[in-house]
Amino acid sequence: MDEGLWRFVDAAAAWAAQSYGLPQMTGRVLGWLLVCDPAEQTAVQLAEVLEASKGSISGATSMLVRLRLVERLHVRGERADRFRIRPEAWDDQVRDQRVDEVRAVLALGLEALAGETPVRRARLEELDAFYAWYQARMTELYDEWQQYKKTRLRGEHGA
Repeated sequence: MDEGLWRFVDAAAAWAAQSYGLPQMTGRVLGWLLVCDPAEQTAVQLAEVLEASKGSISGATSMLVRLRLVERLHVRGERADRFRIRPEAWDDQVRDQRVDEVRAVLALGLEALAGETPVRRARLEELDAFYAWYQARMTELYDEWQQYKKTRLRGEHGA
C-alpha cells in the first residue's frame, strides 16, 4: 500500500477510535475496505495489506459485521469468505434502528419513576424528548439522503 493510502487508513482508524471507541485495527479494516481494489477482500488479504495478525483481522471484521458496516460474503467454490462495505451501510446509519431500542429502555425508566417528582424524572424525559426529535429528523434526513443519492451521486458516477 502506498504512503497516501496508509495515511488515509491510519486516519480512518484514529477517527473510528476517537469517535466511536473502536479498536485501531477495526478502523483500519474499515478504512481499507473503503478504498481497496477489488472491493471484496479475504481475511488473508486484509491481514497482508494491513500487516496484521489473522486474529486481529478476525476480531475487526466480526465487529464491523455486527455494526452492519461490513458484510461477509461466501463465494461458492472458495474456502475463504470475503468482506466488503455493505452497500446500504450509510442508509442504515441514517435510519438508526437503535433509537427504538433506547426509547424502549427510557420508557421502562419513566414507568418506574411514574410516581416520582418531576425533578427526578426530568433527565429521562429530556433524553426521551431528544430521541423523539432525533427520530423525526432522521426520517426527514433519510428521505433527503435518498434524493441526494439519486441526483448527485448517480450523476457523478454515471449510474
